[in-house]
Amino acid sequence: MANPRRKISKSKRDKRRASWMSDLSNPSLSVCPNCGEPKQPHRACMNCGYYKGQKVFTPSES
Repeated sequence: MANPRRKISKSKRDKRRASWMSDLSNPSLSVCPNCGEPKQPHRACMNCGYYKGQKVFTPSES
């Protein structure tokens, strides 16, 4: 049965376990073809309420 050759330090172990944090980044944005505002891809525009050229919802006025 294989055994580890040396003890892995806590910092080395924790760096490996926290590798998912490097995958986090700011969400990518695309431009809404209807109103030109930035929006997340594959989602309805929160400004005008359109998705793929169709009105999905009416945005509330704030």
